[in-house]
Amino acid sequence: MFKLMRRGPRAFASKLALSVVALSTALASPVLAAGKTITAVMHSDLRIIDPIFTTAYITRDHGYMIYDTLVAPDSNFKIQPQMADWKVSDDKLTYTFTLRDGLKWHDGAPVTAEDCVASLKRWAAVDGMGQKLLDFTASIEATDAKTITLKLKEPYGLVLDSIGKPSSRVAFMMPKRLAETPPDKQIPEQIGSGPFKFVQSEFQPGVKAVYVKNTDYVPRKEPSSWTSGGKVVKVDRVEWITMPDSQTAVNALQSGDIDFMENLPYDMLPLLEANKEITIEVSNKFGFQTLGRMNFLYPPFDNVKVRRAAFLAINQKDVLDALVGNAKYQKICGAFFVCDTPFATEVGGETLVKGNGMAEAKKALAESGYDGTPIVIMAPGDVTTLKAQPIVAAQLLREAGFKVDLQATDWQTVVSRRASQKPPKEGGWNMFFTNWVAADVSNPIANLSIGGQGKKGWFGWAENAKIEKLKDDFVRAASLDDQKKIAAEIQKEAYEQVIYIPLGQYLLPSGWRKSLTGVLDGPATPLFWNVDKSE
Repeated sequence: MFKLMRRGPRAFASKLALSVVALSTALASPVLAAGKTITAVMHSDLRIIDPIFTTAYITRDHGYMIYDTLVAPDSNFKIQPQMADWKVSDDKLTYTFTLRDGLKWHDGAPVTAEDCVASLKRWAAVDGMGQKLLDFTASIEATDAKTITLKLKEPYGLVLDSIGKPSSRVAFMMPKRLAETPPDKQIPEQIGSGPFKFVQSEFQPGVKAVYVKNTDYVPRKEPSSWTSGGKVVKVDRVEWITMPDSQTAVNALQSGDIDFMENLPYDMLPLLEANKEITIEVSNKFGFQTLGRMNFLYPPFDNVKVRRAAFLAINQKDVLDALVGNAKYQKICGAFFVCDTPFATEVGGETLVKGNGMAEAKKALAESGYDGTPIVIMAPGDVTTLKAQPIVAAQLLREAGFKVDLQATDWQTVVSRRASQKPPKEGGWNMFFTNWVAADVSNPIANLSIGGQGKKGWFGWAENAKIEKLKDDFVRAASLDDQKKIAAEIQKEAYEQVIYIPLGQYLLPSGWRKSLTGVLDGPATPLFWNVDKSE
């Protein structure tokens, strides 16, 4: 069992005082809230506000506040119309999407098919499922102001699942002038057509982000279900308050200074469970996979033998015990595509699951040619669910014989820095850790970090033609049994080449005051439409 380092009482008191000042500053809005306001502490500070530029979940959550999607999944895993309905030709080669009436951008302009075509192209250029969809796409164009026509080269069964995927990256629609921004550059404005508007004048990174009800938004008539259905906003304003100290956030939740806390600390659950004014629930019942990702571009992890040695040194139990420490909320699982799903298999992950690879790791490292190059690991200290992994991994890697440079930082810096392809000595990195919701890793096409597209792929830039070929075979497979066999082959190759290291699964409880009702569940939470607040 590994324990995180604890600061002394003076340091804690200082940090607590600063957090209280930050809370007071955040709640003292320059524009006093009229009507109902929800104050929420999210899992991370919001800094990057372009949901196509990054896969960070806080930016995805921001996207759901102000943008909308063409289609979306309901709680039965069925894709439903959202901004548009659709028809499919008899030969399965043409998908025709028709925008519904009443869609307007936040600046008052009507939503057009040209806007949506540009948005789909920008999303598909960088998203794993989008890239695969483009491989099968002959053309996508606006045939009139309300009609989007997508033509395929050959039938592809994941068209709707791709465009309607609920989590990072989400195919959010935005005006054409913004969607034509190259995906490696951030958009200059936050103009969507969704249920909330972003208040740019009150955005203070490190302090708060503010959203107000979009009174021009016309919700669908169907009930809210996951990210589909009627996005009915029942409050006037939502404020995301940055509060990196979890003790301060818990105190604020108990006192009623905030209404919602996305990530409850596991060690404080007994205290919160005793408070009858607080509801505690796991909104994402499918949970998260936590993982470690190496940089394939530079030594020492450009060498598969070194990657294998690092892989053998790490085990899931130590990571999960430090991250969660509660059997109710953690699960050892060697499946790349999540346990208890159709594509779950343990092949290749035996040492991770059993925790018995250290002796083999030391031997493998000695034989790998490793020259003592320090492993630069980014260690964010401001997100509860990302603190433990780098600390535990650093200790295990040192035990195996690696030199480790553990660099303390915050999560938004990691989000920015992991996109850099510079050498570690010039501000780059060798390893970082992150979490995926189950929906993002449950099959080989959705799982962005399983790809082998090199510099066109996800951070770390693994290049593996075999995996890319197997992914094509997967989408063309005639049956579920065939897909299962191919998924197992992909996992075997991913473990052998150490494409990434799955470190287990966990559930994450959220908490909110009993004054809030209508909080939705689903694979991409939290969502703030459908939520009401009693005074």
